Amino acid sequence: MTPQTPKNEAPLDGVLAVDKEAGESSFSVVRKARKALGVKKAGHAGTLDPFATGLLVILLGQGTKLSSFLMAGRKRYLATLRLGCETDTLDLTGRAVRTRPVPDLEPEEVKEKARLFLGEVEQTPPAFSAVKHQGRRAYELARQGVFAALKKRTVTIHKLDVLSVDLPDVTLLVECSGGTYIRTLGADLGEALGAGAHLRALRRLASGGLCVDEAVPMEALVREGAGVLLKEKIILLKDALPEIRQVSVNEEGARRIRNGYQPSPDELAEQGTLCEGLLKLVKGPELVAMAEVTKSAEGGMKKTSIVRVFHSPLYS
Repeated sequence: MTPQTPKNEAPLDGVLAVDKEAGESSFSVVRKARKALGVKKAGHAGTLDPFATGLLVILLGQGTKLSSFLMAGRKRYLATLRLGCETDTLDLTGRAVRTRPVPDLEPEEVKEKARLFLGEVEQTPPAFSAVKHQGRRAYELARQGVFAALKKRTVTIHKLDVLSVDLPDVTLLVECSGGTYIRTLGADLGEALGAGAHLRALRRLASGGLCVDEAVPMEALVREGAGVLLKEKIILLKDALPEIRQVSVNEEGARRIRNGYQPSPDELAEQGTLCEGLLKLVKGPELVAMAEVTKSAEGGMKKTSIVRVFHSPLYS
């Protein structure tokens, strides 16, 4: 049965940060959250593979409208590579396809190779990934023995720190752009080290301005009375992207924007100079809209565009 929101309660709109356990799929975590909270609409911002742990951002109600903004933010991971063995999935769940002896690497050698991957790099998505090829998921094709030629993508590695070298394992702290495949990064680094590698462990520490330290544990989703506890942990829509600047609008401004009005930069600039990029328009505790500030082609004048509107919870 589809969960129903009681008529005397406002729909649940927001974000819930969960510390996912190994062995759980991202979909199963969403399903447990929906059941515990009794919400109709829920999703997540960025899949974590079943073997991985850490921050999974659950989107509730109108929170699903924040998906693209949350997924575009920087990510931080703790990753452990196992050198000397390559697998078809690039992680520990796959079948070994090649083994090689592991050189007697010094930590400084590993750090030197890791530095080569800083900045913009090209990645080919793993064959076992959710990327679509001719309308089908790549992992569906791979399971049938069909390995599609997936298009390379450019991602940014902001930080790649080697925390420990305990051969054959290497542990890394990675800070990267959205869309980065850590499995691919690990395999590429393993190749650069002359040994090949697969991902032995992966933990997501942060996504945008949300951190796993503030996430609820998995067991909180299934304990008795979970709904009451989880409602206290829901992050308001306006607070789910703390790294993005916000500008307040009044009641009339919020009503007009929700009805399709596009405010000018001058109307929003009373609270300071508008910088290019995304902007949150808020009214009290409510997120009214996501806007983008850009420079127009004529004379470099700035303009604002409403890119996503959020209805008042009373009328959702």
